[in-house]
Amino acid sequence: MSFGQAIKSFWAKYATFSGRARRSEYWFAWLFVALVASGVAILFPGHDGDASAQSDLWSLATLIPGLAIGARRLHDTGRSAKNLWWLLLPIVGWIILLVYVLEDSKPGANEYGEPVK
Repeated sequence: MSFGQAIKSFWAKYATFSGRARRSEYWFAWLFVALVASGVAILFPGHDGDASAQSDLWSLATLIPGLAIGARRLHDTGRSAKNLWWLLLPIVGWIILLVYVLEDSKPGANEYGEPVK
């Protein structure tokens, strides 16, 4: 999946927690979110190290689609979206989740749908 297709899919499936997402879709979407967040932080710096209102709005706007694409990525590896709860465990949980989303797609259909490759 190309960068543009991944961004389009990220917004088109805003709150779609079912289905599967390829690694390229997941990582291109997060690259886009990070690049825009960096741009917003540069254009609208906060005061005394605090985030600006624009930065907070961007984070809020990408919260649901970020969780949704994470759930779809976990589905692609054959795991339940319940594994997103690892995000609440600092460092160790993040590493566990990172390992999960870095894995290749499970071949063939699984309980979450047909493969997207």
